Amino acid sequence: MQESVESLVRLLESYRGRDKVIRTVCYGSQLVGGVLTKKGETDLSSQQLGKSLLLFSAQLSHCRTVLRLFDDLSMLAYSHSYGLGASVSMSFRDLRNFTEMMRALGYHRLISMENFRTPNFALVSEILIWLVKRYDPHSDIPTDVDTESDRIFFIKAVAQFMATKAHIKLNTKRLYQADGYAVKEMLKITSMIYNAMKTKEMAQEDVVEEDNKFKFDLSSRISDLKAVRQLASEVTSKGASLYDLLGKEVDLRAARMAAIARPLEINETEKALRAAIKKVQESVEKTKEMLNNVVSDETSLDAKIEKKKQDLERHQKRLQTLQSVRPAYMDEYEKIEEDLQKQYEIYVEKFRNLNFLESQLDEFYRLEQERFEEAENNLRIVQHKLREKERDLMRGSLKDEDSDLDVLEDEGSDSDLEESRPSKPRLIRNGLMAGRGGHFIGNMQGGDSDETEDSEIDVDDDDEEDDEGEEEESIDDSLNGLLSRGNHPSIGGTRSPLLEESDNDF
Repeated sequence: MQESVESLVRLLESYRGRDKVIRTVCYGSQLVGGVLTKKGETDLSSQQLGKSLLLFSAQLSHCRTVLRLFDDLSMLAYSHSYGLGASVSMSFRDLRNFTEMMRALGYHRLISMENFRTPNFALVSEILIWLVKRYDPHSDIPTDVDTESDRIFFIKAVAQFMATKAHIKLNTKRLYQADGYAVKEMLKITSMIYNAMKTKEMAQEDVVEEDNKFKFDLSSRISDLKAVRQLASEVTSKGASLYDLLGKEVDLRAARMAAIARPLEINETEKALRAAIKKVQESVEKTKEMLNNVVSDETSLDAKIEKKKQDLERHQKRLQTLQSVRPAYMDEYEKIEEDLQKQYEIYVEKFRNLNFLESQLDEFYRLEQERFEEAENNLRIVQHKLREKERDLMRGSLKDEDSDLDVLEDEGSDSDLEESRPSKPRLIRNGLMAGRGGHFIGNMQGGDSDETEDSEIDVDDDDEEDDEGEEEESIDDSLNGLLSRGNHPSIGGTRSPLLEESDNDF
């Protein structure tokens, strides 16, 4: 590494003092290439040569731009050799990976990247013992490293153990150096243990994922779904814009190469710098003017704030004086307020009494309505009972009349016996029959009583009880008349024996 850097330094040292030559060659090749390209419309060979010269001039321009960055390469090489050291051949990546793996494996000591700048056998032996114990806790490795022979025996034992158990070949010479080369050898063991640990963690994660496969909750991933949709739309738009820009690359490539190949003229550069400086100065002047305006605005605002403060103090004093003075109408106001309080209390009391009386009145109306309904129900029940009783009496009177008619028919069936008897008894019989016939005709007024009953149903409730009482009295009188007529002796005196015998037949 050191030799390559020194050779590069010697090569770049030859560039010193030759910038003018390279610049002249660059401009000359660009000029000739442009002329040949214009003439190449008729000759293809000259056109190809012109393009080659233009490309060569562009590469020289790039080389000049890069070489200008190296002002003192010898100092750069010295700094590199002084900072890294001549014997260090390990890379920064290996040392970083080793420290990160040891930290992940749980090594108790913090390993710095500066520990292996110089040989450090104590640290190397400690790390090797820890790695061997981590690989096989029951391994028997000597830990004595005080003398040279002990250190050699320790390195051989570790190398033999790793070769037989883990099939890892270690370079004992590099391990004994205890520097950057030893880190590369220890990285073999560390990588093997670290990969095994990662494989185990991945297997455990797979088991956990299998356990949680059916515990997926879609509601917890709604925000992720929205983010994915947004990113998908952004990717689509970015891809479209990138496609458009890449489509323009063909047209812009020639312009870009021409701009890069064009040498920077000092006059043009100075002109551009002067224009930029002028713009910056103008912006500075504008900024200063704005600052001056801000200062003037600040002073005017301070004056306004001070004026507002004075007005506020004056109004506060005026408010205090008004609060300290008692108005002339305050006594009358307090008296009216007391009267209003009393009137309000009276109003509240009367309002409560009125509500109570209204509730009592509603309760009274409700009780009266219940009593009225109960009386109406009782009256209807009594009326119904009286109607039923009257119907029963009418049915009984009709049955008695039917029985009397049956007796007359039975007496008419004994006419053969009466023909053999004297005429006097027949006269008595006829008279008796005539009397009975008038009696039965007189008793056929039950229909009239029914009609009166039907007509009296439509009368008002107040007169209905009196009418029903009169009907009951008329019915009782008719029944008593029937009984008296049945017991009254006949006109012809006592009944003949023949009639008595005919009656006994029934």
